[in-house]
Amino acid sequence: MEDDSKQTVSVWMNSGLPLNESPLTKNARADVCIVGAGISGMTTAYLLAKEGKSVIVLDDGPIGGGMTGRTTAHLVNALDDRYCDLERLHGERGARLAAESHTSAIDRVEAIVKDEKIDCEFERLDGYLFVPPGDAKQILDDELDAALRAGLKLEKVKRAPIDSYDTGAALRFPRQAQFHPLKYLAGLAQSIKKNGGSIYTQTHASKIEGGDRALIETSAGVVVTAEAVVVATNSPVNDLFAIHTKQAAHQTYVIGARVPSGSVTRALYWDTPDPYHYLRIETVGTGIKAYDLLIVGGEDHKTGQEDDANRRFGILEHWSRMRFPMIESIDYRWSGEVLEPIDGLAFIGRNPMDSPNVFIATGDSGNGMTHGTIAGILITDLIMGRENKWADLYEPSRKTLRALPQFARENLNVAIEYTGLVTPGEVDSVADIEPGRGAIIRRGLTKVAVYKDEAGTVHERSAICRHLGCVVDWNTLESTWDCPCHGSRYDAYGKVIQGPANSDLPEVDSSDG
Repeated sequence: MEDDSKQTVSVWMNSGLPLNESPLTKNARADVCIVGAGISGMTTAYLLAKEGKSVIVLDDGPIGGGMTGRTTAHLVNALDDRYCDLERLHGERGARLAAESHTSAIDRVEAIVKDEKIDCEFERLDGYLFVPPGDAKQILDDELDAALRAGLKLEKVKRAPIDSYDTGAALRFPRQAQFHPLKYLAGLAQSIKKNGGSIYTQTHASKIEGGDRALIETSAGVVVTAEAVVVATNSPVNDLFAIHTKQAAHQTYVIGARVPSGSVTRALYWDTPDPYHYLRIETVGTGIKAYDLLIVGGEDHKTGQEDDANRRFGILEHWSRMRFPMIESIDYRWSGEVLEPIDGLAFIGRNPMDSPNVFIATGDSGNGMTHGTIAGILITDLIMGRENKWADLYEPSRKTLRALPQFARENLNVAIEYTGLVTPGEVDSVADIEPGRGAIIRRGLTKVAVYKDEAGTVHERSAICRHLGCVVDWNTLESTWDCPCHGSRYDAYGKVIQGPANSDLPEVDSSDG
């Protein structure tokens, strides 16, 4: 049983695109099996199919049904993790390679859109980084110098081009881009199938193993065998420790505010707090019914560690209305999950401590559209046996010594969350739970995740995350159970919808005693 209707819907998800394919119903073979039909998996499948490889893509939801459908779809080389920080962590050469790879990713998306004639609203735009009023401007100068050393072309300007809000000095990054991510994936899907690839949705990969031939078992009992497997599930579902100690899952929040057409200059905008705000314009509809949607994101927190979405949406709305008084209404509110690596860059390549034919792509770091495209380019090169000068920078087994303090902080935070195993429940009885809500109840030595649907029917599952045993928390906004340790998420009925967990929360005895 699923409860998709209770989860938020992004403007992209509201487009009515046909993004479902048939499920896999019989054993299959391919050169490469790709698990995950988001930006990373679909780009990898597309590029490998163009190379003549036979590819099979599996996803347990629709194409783009994970975090790609919940992005704000900025395509940028102006990175969330500043170049002054990337230079400190990875050296000047590493920062240059980061700039080069993200620039190449934007160019590759543009080329694919042109070659495959994908109508996805791809548009080149300037991007502007600015500092909130009253904050020190030194960060702009530091970032300007570091980004120039990294090989980017940018300049400092007097202000970002927002008539209603004087940002003060800003950095202008030219030739950034934006698009409609699900329309792009729909175009990739057509091209993959045209080039002989197969895509199966509503197909859950329950077991993934490398070896002489990779074996991918599905929950329906059918098996895919392949020369290589790519796990592109946002957070890897085939890895227990190696990656998940080096990145942290955060929930981020987005509003879509209706504004008069043309009232906000089309560009990408970002400010510098932590968490920062990120903005863009999406035109909705056509002709006289068209209007602009100002998309504003921010107010991040670690997944499963807060349940105050309405407060965060309120802060976002207040922040936006103060700067954009032409806002007419808030038409969309949604959230997504961002994976923050401890050293600012994605993990792309061979899965650590695994067979050499198992590849992963994870750690979007707030730049999922370009990191996902880089993943497609880099993993294709690795599978084709070609050298790629970005490989060491994104190597999943890398150890970034200067990121050790962040590594220690993140893992201390995770350790503290395990105290949830011994604390009391949130409520004493099922009777204390309102219809449409969930809560954790202690029952003897264990904890139970109890959801009471709108009709008053009670649904109980173990509250212990299937990944590494942390106690999940209820997410009121999305009606999900979220793990505060490594970001796994389950729907209200315990069905896994986000890794690293790869199986559902088990049923428990429904006795309230």
